[in-house]
Amino acid sequence: MASLALHFSTSHRTLLSPSPVRRLHRTPSYASLISQAGALKTLVRSPDFRGVSVVGKKAGGLGWRRKASVAGAGMAAERGEGKKLNVFDSEEDLAVALAKYTADLADKFSKTRGSFTVVLSGGSLIKSLRKLVEPPYLDSVNWSTWHVFWVDERVVPKDHDDSNYKLAFDGFLSKVPILPGNVYSINDALPAEGAADDYEICVKHLVKSNVIGVSESGLPKFDLMLLGMGPDGHVASLFPGHPLVNEKEKSVTFIKDSPKPPPERITFTFPVINSSAHVALVVVGAGKAGPVHAALGNSQNSDVLPIQMVSPAGELAWFLDKEAASKL
Repeated sequence: MASLALHFSTSHRTLLSPSPVRRLHRTPSYASLISQAGALKTLVRSPDFRGVSVVGKKAGGLGWRRKASVAGAGMAAERGEGKKLNVFDSEEDLAVALAKYTADLADKFSKTRGSFTVVLSGGSLIKSLRKLVEPPYLDSVNWSTWHVFWVDERVVPKDHDDSNYKLAFDGFLSKVPILPGNVYSINDALPAEGAADDYEICVKHLVKSNVIGVSESGLPKFDLMLLGMGPDGHVASLFPGHPLVNEKEKSVTFIKDSPKPPPERITFTFPVINSSAHVALVVVGAGKAGPVHAALGNSQNSDVLPIQMVSPAGELAWFLDKEAASKL
């Protein structure tokens, strides 16, 4: 990684309810809803880093070989515009910054587009969003404009412990007043292939209705993707060495042989991920320092990890705690 000059400075359509997650009745597919209604209206109702900031009291402890000048309590570096790396002393500091980042983008897109499309992932990401359900954001955010999607989902019932929907509902969605019709989970009554096709139909119709933006290449353009990363460097359900990392034709696809259980999942593909206006990669813990180094450091490994394939046309912002950044 090139040297950096541093300076220091300080809808749900079917399942969202206020009651705890439980086994809920099955619902029709998005495709059948569209077919029956004849219109989207019914559906909606029912890595080249150009900027780096490192935040923390002991930024020098990261061990980066950088030319630095002191000007405060944080640390930042610049390499142009658009791509940013943020490193925090603690996960708590990261969560505070991530909430502000997300709320600011929500406000921006709500005012300019009338809606805010945000894509969630599973894992530790939901915990890191916890500050959004607290003051001042709980009352100040215009939650009515939010449209929530998942970058990937396990093909399990929505009240199953492996469900990304359940994780998000328990930790986030049940605590904020997002409109139930604006939260889009998969149809868990369908097999993996059918669930992927159904979700792709949903996304395409929301693009046609201008709820979701469209990229120059004609792909769905979400306002913000909030992505985590696995210890093996996987993102979404796109795993190292799996053929799906090279999928170019479909926006949403399925996997039946996931190396991480459960085996059946659906996932957005890299063309859609990289069409996003903003992507935030949120990575916490020393167990993920290796893939972070592969993506951002001077790794000599010739095998490209999925995390290295996240390269959006818009802004890419990394949010790391100091443990995840410890090998940089």
